[in-house]
Amino acid sequence: MKAVWLTLALGVTLAGMNDSHARDTTPAATATAASDDPFLWLEDIHGERALDWVKQQNATTAKQFVDNAEFAHTRDGILEVLDSEARIPYVNRMGDHLYNFWRDKAHPRGIWRRTTLAEYRKAEPAWELLLDVDALNQTEGRRWVFKGVRCLKPAYERCLVSLSPDGGDAVAVREFSIPHKAFVKGGFVLPVAKSEVDWIDEDTLYVGTDFGPGSMTESSYPRIAKEWKRGTPLAAATTVYEGKPSDLAVSAHHDRTPGYERDFVSVARDFYHSDLYQRLGDKLARVEVPADAEAEAHRDWLLVRTRSPWTVDGSSYPAGALLAAQFGSFMAGKRHFTVLFKPDAHTSLDSYAWTKNHLILNLMDDVKSRLEVLSPPQMATPDGDWKRVAMPGAPAMSTINVVDTDPDHSDEYWLDVTGFLAPSSLEHGVVGDAAAETIKQAPAFFDAAKFAVSQYFVQSKDGTRVPYFEIAPKGIKLDGSNRTLLYGYGGFEVSLQPQYSGSVGRAWLERGGVYVIANIRGGGEYGPQWHQAALKANRPRAYEDFAAVAEDLVKRGVTSARHLGAEGGSNGGLLMGNMLTMYPQLFGAIACEVPLLDMKRYIHLSAGASWMAEYGNPDTADWGFIKTFSPYQNVRKDGHYPPVLFYTATSDDRVGPVQARKMAAKMQAQGHRNVWFYENLEGGHGAGADNQQSAHMHAMAYDFLWDQLK
Repeated sequence: MKAVWLTLALGVTLAGMNDSHARDTTPAATATAASDDPFLWLEDIHGERALDWVKQQNATTAKQFVDNAEFAHTRDGILEVLDSEARIPYVNRMGDHLYNFWRDKAHPRGIWRRTTLAEYRKAEPAWELLLDVDALNQTEGRRWVFKGVRCLKPAYERCLVSLSPDGGDAVAVREFSIPHKAFVKGGFVLPVAKSEVDWIDEDTLYVGTDFGPGSMTESSYPRIAKEWKRGTPLAAATTVYEGKPSDLAVSAHHDRTPGYERDFVSVARDFYHSDLYQRLGDKLARVEVPADAEAEAHRDWLLVRTRSPWTVDGSSYPAGALLAAQFGSFMAGKRHFTVLFKPDAHTSLDSYAWTKNHLILNLMDDVKSRLEVLSPPQMATPDGDWKRVAMPGAPAMSTINVVDTDPDHSDEYWLDVTGFLAPSSLEHGVVGDAAAETIKQAPAFFDAAKFAVSQYFVQSKDGTRVPYFEIAPKGIKLDGSNRTLLYGYGGFEVSLQPQYSGSVGRAWLERGGVYVIANIRGGGEYGPQWHQAALKANRPRAYEDFAAVAEDLVKRGVTSARHLGAEGGSNGGLLMGNMLTMYPQLFGAIACEVPLLDMKRYIHLSAGASWMAEYGNPDTADWGFIKTFSPYQNVRKDGHYPPVLFYTATSDDRVGPVQARKMAAKMQAQGHRNVWFYENLEGGHGAGADNQQSAHMHAMAYDFLWDQLK
């Protein structure tokens, strides 16, 4: 469940909406509209007056930061990275083929294609083209953005393709035939909505979508899961489960693992509490784990990942642990668990991935990766020990991600190994065989030999030890003169680990800048407690951590307030808004991307209601603490603020563009100078529907920061 719903929260880094399906955010739509807010009219996302304001702001910002040769150089350098044909074409296995979605200069909206492992090993594989999105757009006169596929096991001949009209989360779903390389005439089709679909068999789907008024949650996601038969209208689909409007989302899933075919219904109450049910005919049997734990079944096993301490049948387990039980025995009432992972002060579980017979754990030691392979006992002796073997380690200051496995058929795995100065390598292996083999190597986009990576720890206001990474030119003078960019996120259990970015290298490091990643509380770097330490009333702890890193950079002589910039997006945009209003003296400039800012009204805007478990409910007594970190309410006419650039997208149906609009308009009306705003029409929460748009937005932010921090 975590993987599904966290993608709805994530912001985007510099590295890398259809409003009919979003909540109605026009001033007339909500009874809670604050009468003293003079900028409510900017909440009318596609209103003529609001868009005229956007166009005027875009023109002013473009004149200042876009219409010059320096911007073109920065943009083209980033675009070359994004469009490079030497990039790794990441793949996922479905049956005998490896599938890839690819964008480049010739295919700005992208192509979906496949090849074999034997071909993929070659320097220039032969690809079989399945779907050309640019060609589809030309034929249909649309601007579709590819949003992924879900294919039917085990043949993988029928797929459900998701296409967004503008890059937002709302998608149209169409059935696609791989053998015919075409959409199925008369096949399954869903209109644009925030939908959840899964195959049951060739003629049956689980579907959650906009079935009409009242069928979506207050968070704008499906409230009802239904079973839909081929050849019948969607209106005739049979209800499997109906959630409450206050739920985050409801979905149903069919496990097609041979010999372990099962059906599940998942009810997300909020981001951190959910109920998982096994569907047994017309009945649902709850998987009896704590609501804040994550549970997943694989073959004979049930895995439970705890978010809080859990005592059951006389045994106690800490938060952040991974537990295993035999699935059938657990559902029959037994509560015997094996502890597969137990956290400590420095180590947490980042993720895990099944192969057919093994479990790969991705662990973080002070935010740096290492892997372990666990082998379960044979089911004839389910109480036996799990065998544990460490996989070969990654280079220092690196991140290893398991990007794909084949849990139905083999013990194959694919690893991505990367670091701030090390371009990604894609490794392929089979558990139990020799060490993984490097199959693909990403190119270098800047001279890494000129730079050094360091990790530091600083004490936050309450004494908490907070880590941060620094990427800097070798031999920099610690005289406070270095232009430094500090990036952070700090929310939704998201960890910021070492990762190569050609865009950061070209647009910031090669200019002589220093780039810093702050691993503040609210993220997942040290497990659930690290996240929970900055929830709701404790949210300011994340801001104190970020400020402590900024102050340490100055104390160490890396930079000074005049030369220190900050950047963050989404929840990181809220972080930036609070740096602006709480700690303006620490920064020379701030770039604030697709941000939350109006925390009084955020639950009434786009998908905002889904984040109340993170921030609280401002329509209740929670406003007493939320108002302390609501930038829109806290910005003052008599405040002294560093230059700021707000940038967003009209089509963002997750956070929405209106919070950035209102914040910029309010600051400008208060008389603050150097308040800039830019809004891209497409791209959704990523602020760019293709590489050209992404390069444009990111180059503008980098050039703004570089110019202001001189």
